Amino acid sequence: MSELLNHQDGLEVEVELENEIARLEAQLVEAKERLSSKKGATNPNTDPRQQHGQRHISSESASHTPVPITPTPSSRGTPLDLSSQHYLLLLSDSALPLGSFAFSSGLESYLAHGRSSNHSSTTTTSNHYKPTFSSFLPLSLSSYASTSLPFTLAAHRDPSALSDLDDVLDASIICTVGRRASIAQGRALLSIWEKSFSHPQTIATTTQGQEKATSVKLLVEFSSLLRKSQVSAHLAPLFGAVSANLGLSLRQTAYVFLLSHAKALASAAVRAGVFGPYQAQKVLASAATQELLADLVEKHWDVPFEEAGQSVPVMDLWIGRHEMLYSRIFNS
Repeated sequence: MSELLNHQDGLEVEVELENEIARLEAQLVEAKERLSSKKGATNPNTDPRQQHGQRHISSESASHTPVPITPTPSSRGTPLDLSSQHYLLLLSDSALPLGSFAFSSGLESYLAHGRSSNHSSTTTTSNHYKPTFSSFLPLSLSSYASTSLPFTLAAHRDPSALSDLDDVLDASIICTVGRRASIAQGRALLSIWEKSFSHPQTIATTTQGQEKATSVKLLVEFSSLLRKSQVSAHLAPLFGAVSANLGLSLRQTAYVFLLSHAKALASAAVRAGVFGPYQAQKVLASAATQELLADLVEKHWDVPFEEAGQSVPVMDLWIGRHEMLYSRIFNS
């Protein structure tokens, strides 16, 4: 069985190499035709029939001429594209050790307060709500997008403003519990970048290489400020700066930032006993969730960070009252 698989793999490699050689030969023929036509244009005394004969001879001899194989971009994507896609998958992975599993972002408090109000009431009225994850998810995502996404986008667009964005976000967060969760996850992300993602960079002479080297330097300087307790290191601006350094586009960064929050909420709901893991994946894969994430990205795409603010005020109450619960399994 293994010999058959190896034989099939060998055939696939041969076919791929033959296709690559044919493509390169076609490029060589085209280049020679352009060269001959250019020479004919510069020499008006040349007979057009001779030019045609030269093109005919060059096309016939192309198949007999050794073709040097040079690295060219293929349909599979350039190395830069593959690298950014690789880091996109890493940042969207639930196994990324941000510590988000320890936070429910107010879900546990939302469920507890809903149950307590229902148990304490003797009659059913319209003022009492039944806590459901389908009701909490859009509220939490809307709150998260309006308060944090503008800082993520601003840091991606201008990583040099990372320290200022961190200070503004730290001053704008009213809820102490939410502030603590944002700092804990932000510092975890910075630690991941330092220990895992900031491998030695090759300083290139291209503009792209210089921008990458500059972003590395900015993150190193920010880490130095954190060790001196001069910054707080909130998650939102750091996510934007790190994503820019790893080559993610602005839209990819915004979508993954919100998707990670939705995945953390679904994981918390599973551990809180709201539903099982299959239902959690069904919620995340639903068209409603995809449309909600895309709409939130579009809504806050051009919102400056100075105008970021809480769009769901009750979310601060649920998160803030989490520490008052008699028993809890999450930090927020």
